Amino acid sequence: TLGTFLRSFTWGHVRQLDKALCETLRRFWHVSGDSRDDPVTIDVDGTICEVAGKTKAGAAYGYTKQLGYHPLVAAISETGEIVHSRLRGGSSRKGHAHFVVEAVNRVRRAGATGPVTVRADSEFWSYRLIAVLDRLGVNWSITIPQYRQVREAIAHIAEEGWEPIGYTDDGQAQVAETSLCASAKGNYRRVRVVVRRTRLTDPTQATLWPDWRYHVFATSTELPPVEADAHHRAHARVELAIRDIKAHGGLSHCPSGSFFANAAWLACATLAHNLYRWTEHHTRPEGQLTNGNTVRTRLFRVPGRIVNHAGKPILRLPARWPWANTYHTTLANLRSLPKFC
Repeated sequence: TLGTFLRSFTWGHVRQLDKALCETLRRFWHVSGDSRDDPVTIDVDGTICEVAGKTKAGAAYGYTKQLGYHPLVAAISETGEIVHSRLRGGSSRKGHAHFVVEAVNRVRRAGATGPVTVRADSEFWSYRLIAVLDRLGVNWSITIPQYRQVREAIAHIAEEGWEPIGYTDDGQAQVAETSLCASAKGNYRRVRVVVRRTRLTDPTQATLWPDWRYHVFATSTELPPVEADAHHRAHARVELAIRDIKAHGGLSHCPSGSFFANAAWLACATLAHNLYRWTEHHTRPEGQLTNGNTVRTRLFRVPGRIVNHAGKPILRLPARWPWANTYHTTLANLRSLPKFC
């Protein structure tokens, strides 16, 4: 059974699956013909895979008060590919810097030669991480928890320093820039900080939330504050990859009580997710992303049957099947890919 097969995996096998993911990523980037000199944005985030029962090894309660695993995911913003994933025991925040470094190195080994930017939420904020990313020559944009010194820096922003942006239809939003002194083991440095504040303008709702609400992130990019804010907000696209791997890659359930078995399951789900993305690469209009269920509906759930005519297998499809052209085009594109050496 699947459970017996998964329980035979050790942590070494899981790392071998990670290596297989890196190799398949390198091969696809090599044969796809896409330019690897373009900028690449890596969105890193954590998620929760809820489980039931007390026999799930490594499961723990997190801030959502749900029992589950807390894997980390790194996805390419432009394509939705997941370049790295890692199952963690418990709900510890340790290992974030190492995970991000592995994701960056994996993208480099796969062939990305252009600028790389890492985006993350406040879960990943640490002075050690930004120092590591600077040594790697990688740009970063990371949300900062609103500590006391962060609130003080916001309070010192002059009113004329706020620039309005189009954010919500029923609210008001403004962006400003400041700086913050960061330190790690006595090494002090100033980091650039962009602050976005929002509030509701509808008279009925404004009585409930009359004050400004702030979102703060630090960045090493040189974009103007408005563009830097729009770029950082695009970090939400990683949620699409997480939703896709859960709903259509099998990660909605962790099938075993063994931690290593579930770690192998996560690695296999990541490979399945990327196969969807790579197949979609040959069918979607440029700049659009579809989920795994759409790929299955258009390409895998073929409403036909295979017949044998004079020793030659023939796939018979309905005359008015709406995805016939998409199916034939994708099949031709896959067959035309050059052989990897």
